[in-house]
Amino acid sequence: MENKRRALGRGLEELFNNEPLAYDKMEEKILTETPKEEITKVKLSDLRSNPYQPRQVFDQTALEELSNSIKEHGVFQPIIIKKSIKGYEIIAGERRVKASKMAGLEEIPAIIRDFTDEEMMEIALLENLQRENLSAIEEANAYKKLLEQLELTQENLAKRLGKSRSHITNMIGLLTLPEDIQKEISLKKISMGHARVLSKLDDEEQQRILTKKVIKEDLSVRQLEDLTKSKEKYIRTHKIKTKKNNEYKYLEDDLTEKLGTKVKIKSNKLEIKFVNNNDLNRLLEIMNLNIKN
Repeated sequence: MENKRRALGRGLEELFNNEPLAYDKMEEKILTETPKEEITKVKLSDLRSNPYQPRQVFDQTALEELSNSIKEHGVFQPIIIKKSIKGYEIIAGERRVKASKMAGLEEIPAIIRDFTDEEMMEIALLENLQRENLSAIEEANAYKKLLEQLELTQENLAKRLGKSRSHITNMIGLLTLPEDIQKEISLKKISMGHARVLSKLDDEEQQRILTKKVIKEDLSVRQLEDLTKSKEKYIRTHKIKTKKNNEYKYLEDDLTEKLGTKVKIKSNKLEIKFVNNNDLNRLLEIMNLNIKN
């Protein structure tokens, strides 16, 4: 009998048929392609969370509402699980599991599918990316992991997720910020807009000073932009070296946009930053350079 399951990873092309990746579509496809006789009942006590699920906090009010609905109507949509060494791991439906426990149920309808560890990680990332209210850094890290796991370029990933290339590029660019500033973004003390402005600065100390100022004085993105422009104007007025380097500013900006990473030209040197080996390979591909070992 033909196995109708379509997993992520190498099966992405078959599952989405070149459409944007969507966690809900993945779940819906499995549900619609599974015969009723394959839906089984499993004990809630035998279920474990996806070990690659990075989010552990759930909205308590929403869980209580779902729990009340389950008490009255039961669980309409089966969860999707994977057999593990001890019990099962949840692929989709963790909120239904938690709400069912709150409702006092002992069992829940489920569909068992055999996903690899890599696919489990990718599913967790997709769910996290498309269903949770992520901070900018969490979103950037999700893109980074998907780029690495699926071996895609930023342009291809943008198409698969239904995002613009510039959005993916801007998000990945946030990972070049110092870790202490990334932490403030993760805590949502500064917004994505603030982070984008800060990521365009070359001086880490200046980035830190402005980050503290944004938080302390509750500056808007526009106010932060005005501050950085004023700073640049001061530097152009008082530093000859900066003025000399500014003749390449238009080229730096153009290359930064095209390559999706920070580019610096100084002392007759071209500096291109990259995050890891995959990011380096992405840059070589964009520049049409085929380097053989």
